[in-house]
Amino acid sequence: MAYEFKLPDLGEGLTEGEVARWLVSEGDQVAEDQPLVEIQTDKTTVEIPSPAAGKVAQILVEEGKVVPVGTILVVIGEDGAVSQPDKSRDQVPGPVSRGRVRATPLVRRLARELGVDLESLTGMGPLGRVTEADVRQAATSRDQVPGHVSEGRREPLRGVRRLIAEHMARAHKEVPAVTWVEECDFSGVDLTLLVPTILKSVAEALMEFPELNARLEGDEIVYLDRYDLGVAVQTDDGLVVPVVRGCDTARAGALKPDELRGSTFTVTSAGKLAGLLQTPIVNHPEVAILSVGRIAERPVVRDGQLAVGQTGYVSLTFDHRVVDGARAAEFGLAVIRRLEAS
Repeated sequence: MAYEFKLPDLGEGLTEGEVARWLVSEGDQVAEDQPLVEIQTDKTTVEIPSPAAGKVAQILVEEGKVVPVGTILVVIGEDGAVSQPDKSRDQVPGPVSRGRVRATPLVRRLARELGVDLESLTGMGPLGRVTEADVRQAATSRDQVPGHVSEGRREPLRGVRRLIAEHMARAHKEVPAVTWVEECDFSGVDLTLLVPTILKSVAEALMEFPELNARLEGDEIVYLDRYDLGVAVQTDDGLVVPVVRGCDTARAGALKPDELRGSTFTVTSAGKLAGLLQTPIVNHPEVAILSVGRIAERPVVRDGQLAVGQTGYVSLTFDHRVVDGARAAEFGLAVIRRLEAS
């Protein structure tokens, strides 16, 4: 019997997922609970085991494609929807009329990279399967057409990078953002504990300015009573935002970030790579994000005398629909006062 494996409900209100990577190929024999596929969601990447043992008869969703929960991803079992090869036809490759294009995930990936439409090809492989040679020949023929110019290496927008692109585009489209910037003297801050010190200062200031620890939902402003701060972290795959829970009760140097989601406010700093200052994009659906520029020795005035201090710029980008400019400035100054008093 064939088993049609569908994209399961992964919880947390998720309605779709991206096939990040197949861990098997068509024709492979798989055991029950053997790793089958990696699914990328807007929360994390999940490795899903095979629910049944048997032969991988047909992979229906190629890598990089986003599909809704309940979509059939793969058919496992000899009696699957894929008809068995006719040996005589296998020996004489040729065009075959078909509905859905037959191609392996690797061939589909190559087609995306070369900008070739698989639906326009007639596969010359067994059972009309589109082969790598078919894709490359189509790309070469297209590039030889007068007036067509194909430049640079093409790479599909997928995985974490796709999620970042969607998230940032939505934030940029929906949020009327304004950025406020001020200088801060970090001379009294232990820079080895910079991030936890900033998080603690921000959490304390948020208690005074609840409109910055909020959400805009429809025609309502939701003031949150928790202080869960996202910390923007650069990874090889792109920017991710792990969340530090309950920052209003945390002590500097004792914070333990977890992987839970649902931050109420985001803090970001690129350290030595940060540049003088930034104008960060609000981490939708939050209403504000605070960033710290590069901290370095610069001239400062103390008690009327010129001195050298460890200074940097604090930037606050906020949703002007929810937060007024004066309140944003007051919040930023409240954070700076706490940092300078550290």
